[in-house]
Amino acid sequence: MHAKELWEKLLANIEKKIGKDSCEMWLKPVKPLIFENDKLTIEMPDHVWYSTIKNRYEEDVLTSLKDVLGKDIELKYNVPIKEEKEQKAVDKTKTIMKSLPKTAPSTISITKNALAHRLNDKHTFEGFIEGPSNRFAYRAAQAVEKKLGNRENNPLVIYSSPGLGKTHLLHAIGNEILKNNKNKKVLYMSGEEFVSEYIESLQKKTSGSFRKKYRSLDCLLVDDIQFVAGKHASEKEFFYTFNTLFESKKQIVLTSDRTPQQLSLDNRLASRLLSGIVSEIKKPDLETRIAILRQKRDQQNFVVSDDVLAFIAAGVKASIRELEGCLYRLNSYCYIQGIEPTVDIAKEVLADIITLEEEGGQINVDSIKKIVGAHFKIEMSDFISKKKTQAISWPRQVAMFLANDLTDMSLPEIGRAFNRDHSTVVHARDQIKKEIKENPFFAAEINQIINEVKVVDKS
Repeated sequence: MHAKELWEKLLANIEKKIGKDSCEMWLKPVKPLIFENDKLTIEMPDHVWYSTIKNRYEEDVLTSLKDVLGKDIELKYNVPIKEEKEQKAVDKTKTIMKSLPKTAPSTISITKNALAHRLNDKHTFEGFIEGPSNRFAYRAAQAVEKKLGNRENNPLVIYSSPGLGKTHLLHAIGNEILKNNKNKKVLYMSGEEFVSEYIESLQKKTSGSFRKKYRSLDCLLVDDIQFVAGKHASEKEFFYTFNTLFESKKQIVLTSDRTPQQLSLDNRLASRLLSGIVSEIKKPDLETRIAILRQKRDQQNFVVSDDVLAFIAAGVKASIRELEGCLYRLNSYCYIQGIEPTVDIAKEVLADIITLEEEGGQINVDSIKKIVGAHFKIEMSDFISKKKTQAISWPRQVAMFLANDLTDMSLPEIGRAFNRDHSTVVHARDQIKKEIKENPFFAAEINQIINEVKVVDKS
């Protein structure tokens, strides 16, 4: 395998571990030079890059290389000769950033049980910030580990919008199980991986070993089960796998972006999922978002004041992943520039993400109805009426989409605001997203409405 090809595979693998922003900021500019004799040589843009990757990302890079190649790889760095001016900038940055994590070893040795569990050991219960929005899901996940396979907690289904901590809880369950009993067979995987492996087993005529692998588990953790829905053969195979584990009192934990009722699953499988605990993770409140940022700052030894964290937390409400991405982006920018983060710098660096000023206030559903109603020339009462004409239903779907996108309201809360159930909100959201993606003129129209909503809420 050529160095360039290996590096591209590494980038695809490591993005899940460190986040898209960090990957694009630090790893994509790196140039792979030579790969031979289990040694990969990479060229750094400068010493700032070298210091960052060596101290902060080397362990993740080596782990991802092992994932790609199935063996340990030694990492070699080609670093440009420092100039005096550059050295002073690096020294200044080091002073501001205090100290970074200790240098990782040049090779990584990973101890696994007989089954490769694919767990990320950085995701633990201790590292999960509990708040009102996720408390039930968090406590349910802890109960699973304490009473593995117990009928009260089996199956556990956690659903939410992307980036709110579902995957973290899956890994935390698996890590806690193995921490207390290393001989337990635990497997984490995505719904897409299940489908892909099942298709491969059919092609290679290895269905028997495929079934044996999954049905011998003590705990199966499946992320994004929605990718299995609608694929008839894969869904059927998953149902039989589920049944075998369930009847053997083995634990099943699934995550999804929707409730089991909304997944268009076979009735038998949907019924099975609904027989256990179904828990929603909602968007975190301001206090929880600040606590998440403080924890990440302390873990990474970032020098970022609480007022800057509060600014980021106030501006990013929809996704924890996006919240942490803002922190990483701001820190990376200030690290390179050799400056200390401030609110003004955060406003500039994160302008494309944090579009609402702090003083702008909370956008509310009534403002959305008012602007959408004026735009499409319908009455406020039409939003909660039973009328289903296109002239009424389309603006109503637009307003539901905007309420989901611009407010902290949960799907059931949005449904109640429009005299509908949450499944109707999900359908409206998906319809509008599809139209935005396929119709640039409609996308521009939606952007115009969003700007009008923001102006009204700031006034």
